[in-house]
Amino acid sequence: MSSPKVLFGFHAVGVRLKTAPASIIEIYFEPTRRDARMRQFIEKAKEAGVRLIEADGLRLAKLAGSHGHQGVAARVEALPQQHSLDDLLDSLSEPPLLLVLDGVTDPHNLGACLRVADGAGAHAVIAPKDHAVGINATVAKVASGAAETVPYFMVTNLARTLGELKERNIWCIGTSDDAPKTIYQVDLKTPTALVLGAEGEGMRQLTRKTCDELVSIPMKGGVESLNVSVASGVCLYEALRQRGG
Repeated sequence: MSSPKVLFGFHAVGVRLKTAPASIIEIYFEPTRRDARMRQFIEKAKEAGVRLIEADGLRLAKLAGSHGHQGVAARVEALPQQHSLDDLLDSLSEPPLLLVLDGVTDPHNLGACLRVADGAGAHAVIAPKDHAVGINATVAKVASGAAETVPYFMVTNLARTLGELKERNIWCIGTSDDAPKTIYQVDLKTPTALVLGAEGEGMRQLTRKTCDELVSIPMKGGVESLNVSVASGVCLYEALRQRGG
């Protein structure tokens, strides 16, 4: 069994409390915070029968590894991943929409990408094991619960995985500033994997070569590129728009 991990913040802990309360070992909360949000949270935790422990801000910060805990942290059992990527793709009854991240190592960026993937209805997020950040407490906090709801697959060889997606007739569309087409000029209603690289460096060369097609996001101002989570939102929501919202 995996060792326990820590979630912090109302969204991250609240989603776990709602979806898998039995997996929560204990919740730590700051008793000096008595606002309505905290009272409602404590009430839900008590209803779920979760052990509650009072903790001051310093202890919470040490437990969470961050001062952005909002007065709430939890020790939880890691949830088993419900599917392999193949199992997930086999189970879909609609054209897959996947977000592939190459070289995203900042936990804040990953958390934001997971959040937008959840909002746009992406079926999974895929990243390489050696050029990515895993799901940690900061990612879960920034994701506002999406780290619990969006499957996140870390693969050994990203180019090979893209090749396997292409064998399933999933069109792999990479983003690049110098691409001749824009994201608004491609068909995203078909099975699609949107491939984005880290801000600045972009996709690795092999990843870029493996894509079926490259597209750009129009930039009308003086800024040359978007943060990867913002770019993910632009691309995923264009796919959602094309698919009927």
